[in-house]
Amino acid sequence: MVSKSYSNLLELASGEAPSFGRMRRRIPRIMTVAGIISDLDDDPADSVCSDPSSSSVQRDRIIIVANQLPIRAQRKSDNSKGWIFSWDENSLLLQLKDGLGDDDIEVIYVGCLKEEIHVNEQDEVSQILLDTFKCVPTFLPPDLFSRYYHGFCKQQLWPLFHYMLPLSPDLGGRFNRSLWQAYVSVNKIFADRIMEVINPEDDFVWVHDYHLMVLPTFLRKRFNRVKLGFFLHSPFPSSEIYKTLPIREEILRALLNSDLIGFHTFDYARHFLSCCSRMLGLTYESKRGYIGLEYYGRTVSIKILPVGIHMGQLQSVLSLPGTEAKVSELIKQFHDQGKVMLLGVDDMDIFKGISLKLLAMEQLLIQHPEWQGKVVLVQIANPARGRGKDVKEVQAETYSTVERINQTFGKPGYDPVVLIDEPLKFYERIAYYVVAECCLVTAVRDGMNLIPYEYIISRQGNEKLDKFLGSEPSSPKKSMLVVSEFIGCSPSLSGAIRVNPWNIDAVSDAMDSALEMADQEKQLRHEKHYRYVSTHDVGYWARSFLQDLERTCREHVRQRCWGIGFGLSFRVVALDPNFKKLSMEHIVSAYKRTTTRAILLDYDGTLMPQASIDKSPNSKTIDILNSLCRDKNNMVFLVSAKSRKTLAEWFSPCENLGIAAEHGYFFRLRRDEEWETCIPVADCGWKQIAEPVMKLYTETTDGSTIEDKETALVWSYEDADPDFGSCQAKELLDHLESVLANEPVTVKSGQNLVEVKPQQSQVLSG
Repeated sequence: MVSKSYSNLLELASGEAPSFGRMRRRIPRIMTVAGIISDLDDDPADSVCSDPSSSSVQRDRIIIVANQLPIRAQRKSDNSKGWIFSWDENSLLLQLKDGLGDDDIEVIYVGCLKEEIHVNEQDEVSQILLDTFKCVPTFLPPDLFSRYYHGFCKQQLWPLFHYMLPLSPDLGGRFNRSLWQAYVSVNKIFADRIMEVINPEDDFVWVHDYHLMVLPTFLRKRFNRVKLGFFLHSPFPSSEIYKTLPIREEILRALLNSDLIGFHTFDYARHFLSCCSRMLGLTYESKRGYIGLEYYGRTVSIKILPVGIHMGQLQSVLSLPGTEAKVSELIKQFHDQGKVMLLGVDDMDIFKGISLKLLAMEQLLIQHPEWQGKVVLVQIANPARGRGKDVKEVQAETYSTVERINQTFGKPGYDPVVLIDEPLKFYERIAYYVVAECCLVTAVRDGMNLIPYEYIISRQGNEKLDKFLGSEPSSPKKSMLVVSEFIGCSPSLSGAIRVNPWNIDAVSDAMDSALEMADQEKQLRHEKHYRYVSTHDVGYWARSFLQDLERTCREHVRQRCWGIGFGLSFRVVALDPNFKKLSMEHIVSAYKRTTTRAILLDYDGTLMPQASIDKSPNSKTIDILNSLCRDKNNMVFLVSAKSRKTLAEWFSPCENLGIAAEHGYFFRLRRDEEWETCIPVADCGWKQIAEPVMKLYTETTDGSTIEDKETALVWSYEDADPDFGSCQAKELLDHLESVLANEPVTVKSGQNLVEVKPQQSQVLSG
């Protein structure tokens, strides 16, 4: 196999111009005025080749892109045509804007409406939403939306990202190529809508969640230097789970077209980085606290920060008369009757662990009969966001378990479990938080889950609510949390009782501990949680993300960018501004003009691709080298890390080829000349010390090998597990440096290798 980087050397040797046609890059005419875009197509050859001189670092606007707009829509009640639109106060996207609190930043939203808008009304609705709310609606045909959202997102991505493998047709959705194509098509439609409003040199684009994971590729393809952030609100699974996805590399490469990728927890980020390492061969490093991936000259930054709640909204709801009335009602229903309320608030889906919580409640009443008649679990079950057989199964199991527990332990005036499966208004939910002694979150897998945060702020309350609860305003507040280890907010709640939700006995014991815990301990835990939640709100999260995005994109000004690849394999190569592309025309001209030429050719990874199993040259490579060597005006030298014995054998047909073996330690000018060295041949007695150590690591690292050269020893782990191999390489490096401390050698690490060589040869290879 001949590497592309030298496939035209034969033509060069013959003095002919290259056979491929000249490709003239056409720069699309783009006005940096929102909404005016012309002359764009999808050919990567025509993607915008960014010119640093035309850049602007001023931030005017943020375009926030998500599956759903933060808008409520309803038909006018008088049966006339038209819609009434209003902000959805519960939307994270709207809270994000409020949290920024900067009037100098204009926020534009791009997304879908929950309601279907007839084609004849779409233009009018678009204008109203843009003028009134600065929202750009994305209209999708119902069939396409169903295949995209209910099909690929909810039946394939959502289960897999929550660790459910499609081992059978009934257990998660098997991969369906047509649903994937619908997903890609919708992401492309979103990109088209963004194109209508983006000012590519100035605007920041922030894409949210797994519904739009390939959108970064379409945006990067149009504008190579677009300032693009992506935040994943769901878990990212371990590499062993993620690698089962047939389009795993397409999604990874699409995400890497972002400048900044955000995750709620280190675990999610670690899984993503592991997938990039194992499937794409990428490595990451941390510099001054920032994690970065090098991807074709671009640095893709990784952000780890859990989202927060909107403090202002919660505190205003706590002050509503409706909230106070509901709190008063619940106090009469529970406290005044001598009942202690435990609270669960979950969506009715398979990952929220509602049935596990109910089983733990049942176990609590069995093992601690003293709580019978005193403790009530109020379970608020919000409607499921998805639909399908699994939702119906969860509902059926929940209803039957509640009925069994109430029949077994209930008595007149007392039901141990109160199931609320109808939608509650937000202030009603807040009222339940205020009254509940403990909040239980037993999800088996969840991206973040802000329920515990809302509960903590609600328990802090205000002066009016303190009066209802019969406590002094200045008295310390208290709260208790029992949370699953598998939810995103768990690491930030160090005062909570963390549980494995699958361990029913452990959850039951945690519920008992929460009930029995001393008030002073509850107060200390509440204070610790309140300090964190109140200072790490949605505004803190949004500002922190955008600051990191701005920091990451500063390098755009100093880079020259070229788009390469087709479809979802598209990526941008970023180069230093001083980089000059090697012109084939210039090479041919210089070749013809000169009478003495030195041609140095690297072998490993250049003439021979790094991934090739057979490292020996093929007949075409030999023919090209001989063609170059036949010209008496050429001195052709091959440079390689291989041993002189191997190179002499491989290139024996090349009579006039000069070879530099072992990074130039040995060299010869022609086949019939003796090998020479630039420095005296070193004593290699140190090998007797180093080789046994390397053998030890080879035996314990599957896929690793030792290459014994005349002047060096190389331990390679390119075929080993990347994580384990890297870990073993660090240990081996330390081990060798220790045992060879008094030897005249240098121990260094390279790409998938650890090498020991004489100190003199360091000058040659450096």
